[in-house]
Amino acid sequence: MKIPAFQRPFVWKDEQAIRLLDSLASNYPVGSLLLWKTAEKLQTERNIGDFTLPETDDHSPTDYVLDGQQRLTVIYSCLGAPEHEGGFAAGYDLVEEEFIPMTNQAPLTVFPLRALFNTSRLLDFRTALQSRPDKDELQRRLDSLIRVLSGYRLPVVTLKNLNLDEVCPIFERINDSGTRLSIYDLMVAATWSRDFDLNVRTKNLATALERKDFDKIEQSTVLKVLSAIHTSSVQRESILQLRNLGATALDELVEKARGGLERAVDLLVTDFRVHSLDFLPYEAHLVILASLFSERKKLKNPELVRARQWFWRSAFSERFKGASESFISRGITQASNFISGESGSADDFGDLPTARNLLRLGFRKNGAGSRAFSLAMGKKGPRNLTNGSAIDTFAALSVYNKHQFHHIFPQAFLKRLDDQIDSNRLMNICFLSASENNEISDGDPCVYIPELARTLGGSAAGVFASSLLPNPSNFDYAKTNYDDFLIARAEIAEKWVQQLCEGGR
Repeated sequence: MKIPAFQRPFVWKDEQAIRLLDSLASNYPVGSLLLWKTAEKLQTERNIGDFTLPETDDHSPTDYVLDGQQRLTVIYSCLGAPEHEGGFAAGYDLVEEEFIPMTNQAPLTVFPLRALFNTSRLLDFRTALQSRPDKDELQRRLDSLIRVLSGYRLPVVTLKNLNLDEVCPIFERINDSGTRLSIYDLMVAATWSRDFDLNVRTKNLATALERKDFDKIEQSTVLKVLSAIHTSSVQRESILQLRNLGATALDELVEKARGGLERAVDLLVTDFRVHSLDFLPYEAHLVILASLFSERKKLKNPELVRARQWFWRSAFSERFKGASESFISRGITQASNFISGESGSADDFGDLPTARNLLRLGFRKNGAGSRAFSLAMGKKGPRNLTNGSAIDTFAALSVYNKHQFHHIFPQAFLKRLDDQIDSNRLMNICFLSASENNEISDGDPCVYIPELARTLGGSAAGVFASSLLPNPSNFDYAKTNYDDFLIARAEIAEKWVQQLCEGGR
């Protein structure tokens, strides 16, 4: 019997173990075990609770434990483990007639359950009891305990002639934690061999991306990249097909994925200013680029222009919002054909954003439009409105920090006017260093913006343009209102965003 790697860890407390022992001694039913007998070889846990299980041969069919791990662990820990091993050990107090955690200072009348099937230890304990005046009663209680525990029958249901796909829904249904078995958990177990461990390979991939701050890549994303490279699909069925590959083929696939991911991340960082996954509009962008770069070292200039068109248009159009696996799978081939120049047009991935489109977008941390606009602002090379100094866009776009984003019409200011006004409109956001943000605070923009423009003097036009803001020399900030400002800024942002969506730098 083995514990498959997708099982959750042992989590029972000592008091739960004691209750189970009491139920066994009372001959109460404690539920059945569910096993799966199969010739399939899965990654298994050699550790069960605090114990390391012995190696077994991999040639015979194996009984994998689907339900009952916690009970089996307690039974093995208390009744089957050698006395010298660590982990939870229990004793039976023959005087109080109750189970207790076993300690080295336990009195003579506490029977160590691990001695139950050790004949010499059992005889030693019986002999020691002879010094007690109540030895006959204690012997009777001991015999009764031994009889019921050694004779207890635990019901077992064994599933046979089922494959992994058929077993997983059963496991998910009976799993006490209510946590759905992830496809990654499944694939770790299904692809494991002495020569290949998906967990180890995934961690190595993440480490390889650490220098670009992409080491937080999701395990499921790695699986999708592997599948996209292997079959041009991220559908569950395609991912499951990976388990049919041998260790050598899987290793080769992982190496292709490593190269594809590293080159994809390089492009995202250098060309799109995506300095962390916090600002990647969609996971699909990384998966598709990694698949593309698994077959090529770099993009030629026309291909790079088309890659920009694909990226910006699909981001601003929110093309992958709620997209199904089949839609993303089609997108892998579609994007590859377009970027390589084989077929398709930029319009296939979204229309050019207009000022009206930008006005509708709200600023939301996880919104693709918000992330895309943040990257677009980063590409513009923004400068602080307060002093004209360059903003560190690497810091601003590495980890999401709300203090790096400034509401041009401050939230508190708008709330004082009308608490129904939406201050989180995307066109109301620009980059501003945290310290400068605090300086402006919740000031009236009709006052603080003209003052900033006067302070900046001749550099005001350039500083404002770097943040896609109307030029203070031809836009009257002192007399504008919120809606007019948003419209004016959206018209400026439209030109820059459309330039990006046409493949410009």
